[in-house]
Amino acid sequence: MQDLHGFYLEDLSVGQSASYAKTITDADVVLFAGITGDDNPVHLNAEYAAETMFKQRIAHGMFSAGLISAVLGTRMPGPGAIYIDQQLSFKAPVFIGDTVVATATVLEINLERRRVKLETICRVKDKVVAEGVATNMVDRRPV
Repeated sequence: MQDLHGFYLEDLSVGQSASYAKTITDADVVLFAGITGDDNPVHLNAEYAAETMFKQRIAHGMFSAGLISAVLGTRMPGPGAIYIDQQLSFKAPVFIGDTVVATATVLEINLERRRVKLETICRVKDKVVAEGVATNMVDRRPV
């Protein structure tokens, strides 16, 4: 059987990072609206969005948060880690066609509590579109 576990607590170090990138498509935005029920016209209706401060449709902010979840759940700490909390601020819009790069970087490791605090940042090119801090519970290496 394949080992489906990500990093163990002992494998992580402060400063270690991992990323996940995704180019946002029209289908992604429509599907995300359908899954979440967030059908705000700024995401779905081009005519409505053209009258907003963004001048065009934007992706849901929580879509970027989902990309952070992809980093934490598949890259680092990866499978086996439990996403405990997330503080997140949205800094700029994400447009259809933008490539968002979500990066998580280890800030602190609490060995006693099996907690890892990570800086989470989403960027489009050099612009930060979302940033915050997440906490994950991470398994110890089996003995």
